[in-house]
Amino acid sequence: MGKSERIQALRGEITRHDYHYHVLDSPLITDAEYDALVRELSALEAEHPELIVPSSPTQRVAPLPLTAFDTVRHRAPMLSLANAFDRAELESFDRRVRAGYDGPLQYVVELKIDGLAVAVRYENGQLVQAATRGDGETGEDITANMRTIRSLPLTLRMPLTLEARGEAFLPRTAFTKLNAERAKQGLHVFANPRNAAAGSLRQLDAREAAKRNLDVIFYALSEPETTDTQPESQVEALSLLARVGLKVSPLRQVADTIAEAYRLCLEYQAKRTTLPWDIDGMVIKVNSFAAQRQLGAIAKSPRWAIAYKFPAEQAITRLLNIEVTVGRTATLNPTAILDPVAIAGTQVSRASLHNAAFIADKDIRIGDFVYVAKAGDIIPEVLGPLPERRSGAEKPFVYPLNCPECGAAAVQRANEAAWRCPNPDCPALLRERIIHFVSREAMDVSGVGESLVASLLAHGLVRDAGDLYFLTREQLLSLPRLQAKSAAKVLAAIDKSRSHSLERLLTALGIPLVGTKAALTLAQVFGHLVRLAAARYEDLVAIPDIGDKIATSVTEFFALPSTRVLLDKLDRAGVNLAYLIRQDEATLLGLTFVITGTLPGLSREEATKLIAAHGGAVSSSVSARTSYLLAGEKAGSKLTQANALGVPVISWGDLQNMVDKKQ
Repeated sequence: MGKSERIQALRGEITRHDYHYHVLDSPLITDAEYDALVRELSALEAEHPELIVPSSPTQRVAPLPLTAFDTVRHRAPMLSLANAFDRAELESFDRRVRAGYDGPLQYVVELKIDGLAVAVRYENGQLVQAATRGDGETGEDITANMRTIRSLPLTLRMPLTLEARGEAFLPRTAFTKLNAERAKQGLHVFANPRNAAAGSLRQLDAREAAKRNLDVIFYALSEPETTDTQPESQVEALSLLARVGLKVSPLRQVADTIAEAYRLCLEYQAKRTTLPWDIDGMVIKVNSFAAQRQLGAIAKSPRWAIAYKFPAEQAITRLLNIEVTVGRTATLNPTAILDPVAIAGTQVSRASLHNAAFIADKDIRIGDFVYVAKAGDIIPEVLGPLPERRSGAEKPFVYPLNCPECGAAAVQRANEAAWRCPNPDCPALLRERIIHFVSREAMDVSGVGESLVASLLAHGLVRDAGDLYFLTREQLLSLPRLQAKSAAKVLAAIDKSRSHSLERLLTALGIPLVGTKAALTLAQVFGHLVRLAAARYEDLVAIPDIGDKIATSVTEFFALPSTRVLLDKLDRAGVNLAYLIRQDEATLLGLTFVITGTLPGLSREEATKLIAAHGGAVSSSVSARTSYLLAGEKAGSKLTQANALGVPVISWGDLQNMVDKKQ
């Protein structure tokens, strides 16, 4: 056998052993025998570098670190799941599903692994890209780090083009080992496996990520392009992913009723601590893809799936003090300062107390022993006190009547529990608004964090986010501890953010109730910030998915004098104020579509992307404000609704003609 043939044979053999060891958990050879194969392949490739290919097992780890992560726009949005916390909420979900789909239903129950959501793309069987979920529309390119995961094949067992979505995580044994090594080196230890996984995947140096022993399990097949037979259900999709060599959930059980699904949730809730990875709940999905398409999605969540979240772990500790801070929307937020306690793998020393009414209703006193839990296993919160453990030394908390930062008298709106600072020039408000403006999901100005924002405000260099765009190198260098290299990076990041599309700017402005989804809808409908700022309440409330509260919030925001000052600065600074779509491509601008039925040759996600790419918006429900119903085969109740409301019904061919300006 020639050396070229031997290299090919070794690659195939090593890949086969990787699959059996990391995916099937059934190794065929010893570690020493495996290492010998890798050493032989490495030596042969070193002799013949012209024969090295990216898919070789020796090429998993990139030799040089990245300088930054590139941005990846997802081909189809990566949606998040709505949550259920008890049987009643699951039954409510079941009723909604059955109201939206009148055919036979089955559910698939899977483990909800607590890690970082990722999308991995293969072309002709070769791994080409991996990305984080990000904001659901765009994520970060983490291909180099994902390649280091041994259970992730560089080459599929079938030459398919597909995108798989899953959860990258750190197994418990790997987490324990990693923290022990870090403690030995005097480094900070990770609070829990999820944080460790997220930090590992955001390493710029893949060699560091490779040391972490990450794993990945896939739960969804997105847009298969070259499969001989398209999966028609979630179970079939998971089976296909397993056949091509991807690791899928060991539990993917079909349940005929929501009661059966709930039983499985309780079963795994009882044994969650015995699993090799952290799970924070179970995922219940409608099995049929046809039913999923008909049910559709709302905002950022599909109607056909829900996450059953396990009850948060609770602990008892002492409340040492209550600290009140000012949030971005001017609310005075009470935070419990606690005697540190471990909850769900994390040391908790601060927790939410919600608002003044909550503290009063629960009669929470400083010095109390309190129950603390993690809401959704993420945000620590105080649940209530243990009055029976009081010594008499506890002190009732007196909620401040004035803003703790500027001293302005706090106000409380009608029918609202929160107290607010009414001073638009409050330093805390200015700080929180700018921090939100530069955050990753908004204008993504890397290098401008909380400490720099605080320093800029303290030295009078900025008063709002618009001032960031007029900062000079000399001003930045006048700040303490800011070096020339860091100043250059900050200015470059600020300059780069000028070119973002309108939806990012709308998110960054921090309009109350306007998140990333509503920001995109408003950007698509109005096309320019000037037109949106001039919009009337009636114009806004007429837009599908923009209700009364959002419409009121938007009009009130743009009526503020401070908003007009900020927009003028952004305009003078050359910040893009338009929805970035070429005018000759904006053939659907201002139109709202609803999609129903099966379209010829493409998925609903592809149709949604096409509409959005040409300026249109897609809503999940038919109303009198819907511009067109795009109907395919086996159109359901939405077609009946459209006919009753007089909404024009078009075919896929009609939409293509509209895109191409043929009608």
